[in-house]
Amino acid sequence: MSRIAAFVSRNGESDETRKEHVRSMLAAMPGGTALLASNGAAVCGWSGRVGGGAHETSNICLAMDGEIFNFDELACEFRPPPKTDAELISALYARHGFEGMLSRLNGDFAIVLFEKGAGRLWLGRDRAGIKPLYYALDGGRAGCASQPVGLLRLPGVKPEINRRYAALIAASHYRTFDNAPEDAPFSTMRQVPAAHFVEIDVSRESARCGRYWQIKDAKLVSSEEESLAEEYRERLMKAVGRRLRRAGQSAFTLSGGMDSSSVLCCASEISGKRQFAYSSVYKDPTFDERIEIRDVVRERVEHWNTVELGNDIDVMGQVNSLVAIHNEPVATATWLSHNLVCQAVAKQGFESLFGGLGGDELNAGEYEYFPLFFADLQAAGKQELLDAEIAKWAEFHDHPIYRKNAEAAAAMMARLTVPGSPGICRPNLERQRTYLRAVKPEFYDLRGFEPVMEHPFTSFLKNRAYQDLTRETTPCCMRAEDRQSTHAGLRHYDPFLDHELVEFMFRVPGEMKIRGGVTKYLLRQAMRGILPEETRTRVKKTGWNAPAHVWFSGKGLDAIRDLIASRRFRERGMYDNRFLEGIIDEHADIVASGANRENHMMFLWQLINVNAWMDWVERGCPGACKG
Repeated sequence: MSRIAAFVSRNGESDETRKEHVRSMLAAMPGGTALLASNGAAVCGWSGRVGGGAHETSNICLAMDGEIFNFDELACEFRPPPKTDAELISALYARHGFEGMLSRLNGDFAIVLFEKGAGRLWLGRDRAGIKPLYYALDGGRAGCASQPVGLLRLPGVKPEINRRYAALIAASHYRTFDNAPEDAPFSTMRQVPAAHFVEIDVSRESARCGRYWQIKDAKLVSSEEESLAEEYRERLMKAVGRRLRRAGQSAFTLSGGMDSSSVLCCASEISGKRQFAYSSVYKDPTFDERIEIRDVVRERVEHWNTVELGNDIDVMGQVNSLVAIHNEPVATATWLSHNLVCQAVAKQGFESLFGGLGGDELNAGEYEYFPLFFADLQAAGKQELLDAEIAKWAEFHDHPIYRKNAEAAAAMMARLTVPGSPGICRPNLERQRTYLRAVKPEFYDLRGFEPVMEHPFTSFLKNRAYQDLTRETTPCCMRAEDRQSTHAGLRHYDPFLDHELVEFMFRVPGEMKIRGGVTKYLLRQAMRGILPEETRTRVKKTGWNAPAHVWFSGKGLDAIRDLIASRRFRERGMYDNRFLEGIIDEHADIVASGANRENHMMFLWQLINVNAWMDWVERGCPGACKG
């Protein structure tokens, strides 16, 4: 794990002053030993244990967070060959320029590079956005850091809350939080989007942001199921293997689903060894997956560690800790469990933690993908297959609240797609606007907000998956995973987000992803003989969820009532307290009755996170270093 920072100034500061700024930025973030590289007006810094580093030549200085997985293939192009990732970045930049260098890398990385001759500061981020990078530009100065708290240590970068960002987290759905990939939690900084570079000219105070990679709408060489499954297995094995070679002592998150199970079992197959697994488990049997997990444990796990959460945890205390680690609100309650897993893994001396992020998006694993799949079948005129798939969807996935039948499918297609316009998806505005009245318009008026929806493909399903990867589900998950694993001193790996695997899966048609009412069809075929049959063929899953509805009951809900009644909360002027009181009362009634009704746990989670974040800002944004 590592963090990076850089500072460039044309205002006459000494090299030592610039170095002190970078040391201060690094000290606010998790890390270890600090390495600095300087050249001309810039200082680039790295801190950590492994991964990345800092490097300087007569013309450039650079720092890199992360790892290059195709290092061996690229290093052999040079004589003498580079010895470190940072040296490789320098050599590739000298030969191909910054964009050309980025396009040749397979890795999880964030890179900052200053070229003395041109006076340019370059920033780049990996294709999936696994490694974060934020930047600020003001008054002849520019800085960047892996986390907002690092940038806030620079003079002139004030902790001014980005009101749009705060309002979305407070009163919208978590799928909207990252709709603007360049947004940061503070208005004084920006974020480098995934698969992008930023070129900064400090003297002109200008920044140019550009994309260096885009998923293409390419066709498959073969559509034969058996060969596709074989190719998928080989590509996933390659993605896991690349990371295993770098990972050191590794542990694996393990749920009862396909994604984390596939990653662990592939690692076991590659290494010929059983692996170490960690799972979040719950006293509430509705969310507990111990029974489903045991199939993989029996066949592939050396030692299984469970981190159990009850119904009476101190949610407020946990959220205060999480916000300090994240430097911003945390999207969903799922990540409370993950943070405790990270701590347990680190305590046992492991160096890295593997997970299954990206598996749902690549394999149409979420229930929300069904109506988009149906819309593709309808657009293709495959009515008989559409009717059969809807019938199977209803058979396997009907729910007392969210009913599944032909009428429901038609309504969802009409709401989430533009009929007659292949690939054009609509946002779920009803869900997005449920709590808009919670935030006062004078703080930020969300009534006119509509999320950006990108449509690079003619397939509804592909565009929905692309939206999730770039603007909705994946970014907030990767941010949480990065902050929590780094805080614990761990490297983290998500093989499903290997860009070569992503490109392959976007060539796979929807009928190979959903079949007979079952998601992840091709992955299930690819994992034959790798996964236990019980896991490979299981249709329903709990997923990495948490019983937050119970956490927000009894004493937990009383604490929220006390919070919104406090003078400090009211004086901020952000929320409509009468609306909040109604939501809290309704949530209490739903939980107490045990009725099959949708409760308000997600909104309440967002409420206490936004409040904890504002408290943290008012305390001066203290770091929560570790690492």
